[in-house]
Amino acid sequence: MTSIIAEDVLLLGYDEKKGKPTIGPIGLNAGLAGALLAELAIMGRLSLADKKVVVTDPTPVGEPELDAALARIAAEAEVRKPEWWVDKLDGAKLRERLLVRLVEGGVLSEERGKILGLFKTVKYPELDGSVERAVRTRVESVLDGAEPDERTAVLIGIMHATKALGTLFPGADEARVKEITQGDWAGEGVKEAVRAVEAAVLMILTTAVVVTTVT
Repeated sequence: MTSIIAEDVLLLGYDEKKGKPTIGPIGLNAGLAGALLAELAIMGRLSLADKKVVVTDPTPVGEPELDAALARIAAEAEVRKPEWWVDKLDGAKLRERLLVRLVEGGVLSEERGKILGLFKTVKYPELDGSVERAVRTRVESVLDGAEPDERTAVLIGIMHATKALGTLFPGADEARVKEITQGDWAGEGVKEAVRAVEAAVLMILTTAVVVTTVT
């Protein structure tokens, strides 16, 4: 099964040994949903019109999660903004499906247990660490100055929007990150759509933080 950017986000967002998220649930879930939208944009399936997401090509890409998201967007009667879709694509359920998929693919293991004999817990430590290491190497190479491909540029932009990039890659330079996200790795229409998705992820995370602080 083809690897997707959302899987890269998930692997980076989980501690490889403890098997628990290192990113807050709101940011991680928004990042996963945003990754689907951004990947469909770089594949030429989605674009922006009047700052809203439109389907430019409904042809399936042959990947279940991407195709399900594309079909849902195409079926929506009203044209919606990126932040609406980041919310409605339900990153929490997407995360569960991707975890199952990575377990079935031998990348992660699943460890179930109980706390105090009552509360069920589940952890997903890495079984095959080479997959995440390859993702990390690719990101580090681009952060260090290598020319980014579309997938890596999107991944860096999404992780930056979740505010986790600096924690996961402590040496990441803010100026370099900006150079990557605004670079010439794709056409302007694609980059505009991807930037809008990244902004939507950040908006959802920021709004949640504000609401939590106020309440």
